[in-house]
Amino acid sequence: MPDPRESRRPDTDVDILILGGGLAGLTLAMQLRLQQPERSVAVLERRPHPVREAAHKVGESTVEIGAHYFSEVLGLREHLETQQVRKYGLRYFFSDRRRDVEACNEMGVSRLLPTPSWQLDRGRFENHLGERALELGADFRHGAVVRGIELSEDGGAHVVSFDHEGARHALRARWVVDAAGRAGLVKRKLGLAQANDHDVNAVWWRVDGHIDLDAWSDRGNWPTRFQPAERWKSTNHMCGPGYWFWLIPLASDSHSLGIVCDAKMHPLETMNTHDKAMDWVRRHQPRAAQALEKPEHKLQDFLFLRHFSHGCKQVYSGQRWALTGEAGVFLDPFYSPGSDFIAISNTYIAELVRLDFAGEPVAPYAEIFQQLYFSFYANTLTLYQDQYPVFGHPQVMPVKILWDYAYYWSLLAPLYFSGRQATLPVLAKLRPHFDAGRALNLAMQALLRDWGLRDRSPPLDGARAYDQYSVEWCRRLNGQLTDVLDDEAYLARTHRDVDGMRQLAAEVLALVRAAFPDIDDHGLDALLAGHDTAAHAPMLPQHWFAPAAQALDTAEADA
Repeated sequence: MPDPRESRRPDTDVDILILGGGLAGLTLAMQLRLQQPERSVAVLERRPHPVREAAHKVGESTVEIGAHYFSEVLGLREHLETQQVRKYGLRYFFSDRRRDVEACNEMGVSRLLPTPSWQLDRGRFENHLGERALELGADFRHGAVVRGIELSEDGGAHVVSFDHEGARHALRARWVVDAAGRAGLVKRKLGLAQANDHDVNAVWWRVDGHIDLDAWSDRGNWPTRFQPAERWKSTNHMCGPGYWFWLIPLASDSHSLGIVCDAKMHPLETMNTHDKAMDWVRRHQPRAAQALEKPEHKLQDFLFLRHFSHGCKQVYSGQRWALTGEAGVFLDPFYSPGSDFIAISNTYIAELVRLDFAGEPVAPYAEIFQQLYFSFYANTLTLYQDQYPVFGHPQVMPVKILWDYAYYWSLLAPLYFSGRQATLPVLAKLRPHFDAGRALNLAMQALLRDWGLRDRSPPLDGARAYDQYSVEWCRRLNGQLTDVLDDEAYLARTHRDVDGMRQLAAEVLALVRAAFPDIDDHGLDALLAGHDTAAHAPMLPQHWFAPAAQALDTAEADA
């Protein structure tokens, strides 16, 4: 007997039509075909394929959620291991206007943490995604230009018209997903654009060859302090007041470079051409400029973007449309969360499609998933918003980075790795932990900002090597992401990890108060009421703040 639900569905050419065949669109097509092979999927992409390697796009650095999505959910581990660069973590240098990098504080890992991530050559990766999407049965039409979108409001088929191979075409689809990046086709049609208060700009470019940071100095302990790590494989952040400058290696023997800055402290007009950007780098990061001026590092491209961070009024609809990737929301690249939010959004969309074809009413789920997604966006935005003025602080930033990792590895990353981001009964039980973590994070970000703005003391004696690998709980939180737990064990672990966040917050508050007894606690005292610091193992590495000789001895013992 035919399913009566099928008779209520409109005639369509395709079940899901994805507008945009970049990173977000192609990965969604693959995810749908892998998880729901009975569903038909089409993708319309404006650019002809194959695209050139080292493509003119940002979003080359992955962190744990996005890396897990690509490698395990989409089954791309072999490609990542053989055709991309295995990443040596995020690395930070507090080196504004300094040529003597060996005398600057540095934070990173000396050894790889357990959960892997990669640097993506976006051109190479998107070419591979296009090939895999076709192999999985998606109808991938590149060189297709969308000309019109008619969204049904009465349960009928959505209709998209487009030009492809010299002719006008139209497709009727049950679902339409806007993955068109900043072009935002559905977003513009429905007026969903929404600004936020994170006023930051970026310029970026690519050059030929790889830039070997390990060769930048042979003085002091620069050659040995992070061995056996290879610095050039990290996402390197050269930090200063109001900005950071990235260096990311690509597998096509290219290097990606970019300046991201607070618009008020470093106006875009001072860096919106390559010549201006290089003048800026010469002033703020002279050792990097010296490396870039070698003739083998020929310029490949240059682009800039004003006020790149944005929100969105709506990303999921009960009327069977959705937005994903940069067509929806975009945060800030400092901790490389772009592919994380693609993974999270695509997974919600795939679940909405599954529920719809199972005959479930989609609108209530779309509203719940959107609330969750927007809460992840808003909470993560607090790591960046109003924080750029302290990005160059050599004592505050290592503490902030530790805190931000603890927040990410304790809550959002485990939720995605465990496959529970759309499991409503578990999410209801998790809510008190997420609420507690959110409150702690809001207070901590305000405290860290105040500390950084007030502290004008000279740097600690000697160049500091802040090795995250030497911090036991960093290794543990990162390593346990791949643990397979039942609901009870997962909830218990989340409770323990949020309690660890309380411990870290209490120790940071004590550290700051020792220097500034009158500093505003921003509500931390109330949030930490009843927490017994003495009953917990210390979280803040004390050797990071000890005299230089003692710090080195303790760090070597820990490692």
